[in-house]
Amino acid sequence: MSHLEKAETGTVGATPPRQALGGARAPKRLANPGPLGLWSFASTTLILSLFNLQARGINTPNIVVGMALFCGGLAQFLAGMWEFPAGNTFGATAFTSYGAFWMSFATIYIPNSGILAAYEGSPTELASAVGIYLMAWFTVTFLLFIAALRRSVGLCFLFGFLTITFMLLGIGEFQASVATTKAGGAMGIATALIAYYCGMAQLLTREDSWFTLPLGEIPKRLD
Repeated sequence: MSHLEKAETGTVGATPPRQALGGARAPKRLANPGPLGLWSFASTTLILSLFNLQARGINTPNIVVGMALFCGGLAQFLAGMWEFPAGNTFGATAFTSYGAFWMSFATIYIPNSGILAAYEGSPTELASAVGIYLMAWFTVTFLLFIAALRRSVGLCFLFGFLTITFMLLGIGEFQASVATTKAGGAMGIATALIAYYCGMAQLLTREDSWFTLPLGEIPKRLD
């Protein structure tokens, strides 16, 4: 599988056809943006999840802002835009949505945005607001998990783990539970590792690699 969802236009990344008769050049095929989107998501998720676990005593997550803006945000958003012309509705929706998520998340922690400043003196209100924000993304992720059930086993695990991650982080905010937030961080690390694997599986094509990695293809409907 060359994309999160196999494109109808054929094998992505193949050599473009020669110039057609009459001088008109056939449209070029797009490279697979899947590994870029998956690894951008995985790297940003891994860093934030380690912060949620308070690894090495880190309690302030602001260092993730740069990653969230440019790696998890911009790079993944662009991957989603490139999935559209490839005919991959699922990949375009997922990458664009999570690219927007990371950029919106980063905006919360940018000092000049004024978002956190608006909640100064009201930590409970801030926690509730962040909890609602996370539960909204839990909903989006659960819907994508349902849509992934006929794609591959790898994607089922990816969106299943991510759904649980958002749920735990949201509950952690609502309940002011450090233990629940840490559990969400642990699930986030597992999610990031799965995303790394899925990205690697897409990058190692049969034509250009010594070996490939299975994603656990699920038979498609024939009717």
